[in-house]
Amino acid sequence: MKNIAVLTSGGDAPGMNAAVRAVVRKAIFEEMEVAGVFNGYQGLIEGKIELLQLGSVGDIIQRGGTMLRSARSPEFMTEEGRLKAMRHVKEHGIEGLVVIGGDGSFRGARELMRLGLPCVCVPATIDNDINGTDFTIGFDSALNTVIDAIDKIRDTASSHERTFIIEVMGRDAGDLALWAGLAGGAETILIPEERYDLADIVDRLQSGTGRGKKHSIIIVAEGVMSGNELADLLKKEANIETRVSVLGHIQRGGSPTARDRVIASQFGARAVELLKDGRGGVAIGMQNQMVVDYDLNEVFAEEDHALDMELYKLSKQLSI
Repeated sequence: MKNIAVLTSGGDAPGMNAAVRAVVRKAIFEEMEVAGVFNGYQGLIEGKIELLQLGSVGDIIQRGGTMLRSARSPEFMTEEGRLKAMRHVKEHGIEGLVVIGGDGSFRGARELMRLGLPCVCVPATIDNDINGTDFTIGFDSALNTVIDAIDKIRDTASSHERTFIIEVMGRDAGDLALWAGLAGGAETILIPEERYDLADIVDRLQSGTGRGKKHSIIIVAEGVMSGNELADLLKKEANIETRVSVLGHIQRGGSPTARDRVIASQFGARAVELLKDGRGGVAIGMQNQMVVDYDLNEVFAEEDHALDMELYKLSKQLSI
């Protein structure tokens, strides 16, 4: 291929810009032309496509968000919308597309594949919920944001001898809650992959109080329930007063960590190599610290994202 394009779709994640930069610069290094699609799949429908140069991606590796911007596109969910997108693809002579995003973005790429456009997918989501890769772009940065918040909240919890509930993102995946809870020394971690036991939570809190513990931190993934719902349950069932902090979209912003910048660069460059060789229908990932590529359909082969349950067991053992 000599003419490719790149887009970012779905929720933004720190490191997306680093991935875009890698795609553009690797493509130019390989003497290929690369266009940027602005506003995700909606931009593809509307023809918001511009040729990118080396300078187009200068000074973005350290920036959060995405220079190409992102947007939800109900129109792309229709066959008519996808056909509109393909007309612009053909008008610009685009031979292959790099899609940077999460599960929904990958599904969109699969639809374009069915219409004849080779696509390579780069996983970028703070949820870390893509099958086939150990880590996604943005997860490490969001994790460090959450840990920083936990550390600060713990100072206040200790000063006022309170129990704090911290609600984190993750939708149906508990990776962010689990890793942050373990790294932040939380007493209790609630994740979608494991049914919670309210009596056990109460026992842990009361046991800690009984041995003189003055404060506690509970991490709850939004896919389990909201922090306020958990606070109401603890008040109703055990008369335990808590304070709630909902971290929200602060987890998606900010400068990416060094790790996210590196894997974004690796993933983006590998995507270009695959398209240069005429390969599509592929997802990029990391397995056992190695960059790999695998059939895109494997992303959708399992309904449930595989969480490291050994980490969950460890977190319970260390929070006694």
